[in-house]
Amino acid sequence: MDEKLIQRLESAVSRLEAISTGTHSASSPSDASDAAFDPSVVAFGDLIDQYVGRVSSAAEIIGGQVLEVTNRVKEAFAAQKELLIKLKHTQKPDPAGLAEFLKPLNEVIVKATSLTEGRRSDFFNHLKAAVDSLSALAWIAFTGKDCGMSMPIAHVEESWQMAEFYSNKVLVEYRNKDPNHVEWVKALKELYLPGLRDYVKSFYPLGPVWSQTGKIIAPSKTNAPAAPAAPPPPPASLFSSESSQASSSQPKVGMSAVFQQIGTGNVTAGLRKVTDDMKTKNRTDRSGVVGSTVKESHAGSRAAPKVGPPKFELQMGRKWVVENQIDQKSLVIEDCDAKQSVYIYGCKNSVLQVQGKVNNITIDNCRKMGVVFKDVVAACEIVNSNGVEVQCQGSAPTISVDNTSGCQIYLSKDSLETSISTAKSSEINVLVPGTVSDGDWVEHSLPQQYNHLFKDGRFETTPASHSGG
Repeated sequence: MDEKLIQRLESAVSRLEAISTGTHSASSPSDASDAAFDPSVVAFGDLIDQYVGRVSSAAEIIGGQVLEVTNRVKEAFAAQKELLIKLKHTQKPDPAGLAEFLKPLNEVIVKATSLTEGRRSDFFNHLKAAVDSLSALAWIAFTGKDCGMSMPIAHVEESWQMAEFYSNKVLVEYRNKDPNHVEWVKALKELYLPGLRDYVKSFYPLGPVWSQTGKIIAPSKTNAPAAPAAPPPPPASLFSSESSQASSSQPKVGMSAVFQQIGTGNVTAGLRKVTDDMKTKNRTDRSGVVGSTVKESHAGSRAAPKVGPPKFELQMGRKWVVENQIDQKSLVIEDCDAKQSVYIYGCKNSVLQVQGKVNNITIDNCRKMGVVFKDVVAACEIVNSNGVEVQCQGSAPTISVDNTSGCQIYLSKDSLETSISTAKSSEINVLVPGTVSDGDWVEHSLPQQYNHLFKDGRFETTPASHSGG
C-alpha cells in the first residue's frame, strides 16, 4: 500500500479518536484539520498527486518558462485544496465575501498571468495553455443556477476549450521535434479532462457545499467595496473603469462577473458586457457603437493607421458585430442562436470564442486572429485576412477561404465532412484528429498551385507537385 496513504489513514484514525474523546469542540480552530481528512479533500489531494504530478514531471524535463508556469498551476491547485478545506467550516458568503474567500486563488492566477505579459516568448503557447486552463478552477464560485455560470461540470469542460486552442498549437509545433512537449500537453489536458471534471462530478456536481453553522466571511477593510453602481448591487470595485481583457455577450453581475475575469488574473478589472441598452435596436442614437472602457494604451503607442472604434454587440437581434478588437484574447459570445450571424472585421492579435450554434461566421480583414466555434448552419468564411486560425469543435458544412494568406483550420471528428473551398489564397493548412484516441493532430497542406493541361477538347486541372513535398 502507498506509504502516503498509510500516513493519511493513521492521521485520520488519530483525529477521529481525539474527536470521540472530546478533546476539542466543534467550533475550535482544529476544525480545519478535521476538514483536511474529509473524503472530498483527500480525493483532491490524490488528484494533485496523480495529475498535477504528471504535468510537473514533464515540465521538469523541459525546464525554463514551461516549468515556471507549471509551478503556478501546481500552486493554484494547492490553493483550491485549501479553499475546499475552508468551505467545510464557512457559511455561504455574499458576493463581496466570496471575493474575499477566493482571494488566495486569485493571487496565484495573477502571478501565472504575468508570465504571458510583455515580450512574446518562444513558449507563449505553453504559457497561454496553462494560464487559460486555470479558469476551470472557478467552478468553486458556482452559487446557483441564477449566478450566470454554467454548472460546475460543464464549466470545467468549457474552460478547457480556450486552453486547447493553444495546446493544439504546441502539439503541432513539437509533435515531430520533442516528445516531452507532447507529453506535457497531454498531461495538462488530462488534469482537467478527465481529472478535475470527474472530481467535481463525484463530489460537487451542484457546486460547493458550505457549512450551515460555520463562520461568516466579510471583505477585508482595505478591499471594502464602494457604493453599488446599479441594481442588483454588485460591489462597485468589481466594475471599475480599468482595462478589461474579457468580453461576454451575457450580462453578468456579482461573482459570475468576477470569475469571468479569473482567466485574466484580475478580479478587480472592469468588465465589458453587452446589455439590452447596448443592442442597436434599443439605442436612441442608433450608432451601433458600444461604449468601450478598454484603454488603447498599447495600440496608441504604436505607429499604426487609424482604425474605427471597437465594437462588440448584437445588432437588431440578428447579427453579432466584432470589429476593431486589438490584443483582446478573451472575447466570448455566449448568448447566441442558429438564426444569428457573426461578423468579425478589422481585428488583430485577438481570440474570439463562439459558444453556441450560429447561422454563419465571416472573418474579414483580420490579422493574427483566432476564432473557436462549435457549430455553424451555413458556412464559415475567411476573406482578405492574414495569419488566421479557426477551430471548429462541432460541425460546419462549408469553410471558404478567399484572398487570404496563412490560415490554419482545425477540424473536429464531427466536421471531417466539411467542404473547404479556397481562392486567391496561400499557406492554407488543415489539421484533423489522428486515428488514435487522444492522438496527435495530423496536418494537411492544401495546394495553392495547379497545372492546367488541354486534353480531349477541355482543360484538366491537377494540383502541382513539388520534389521532396
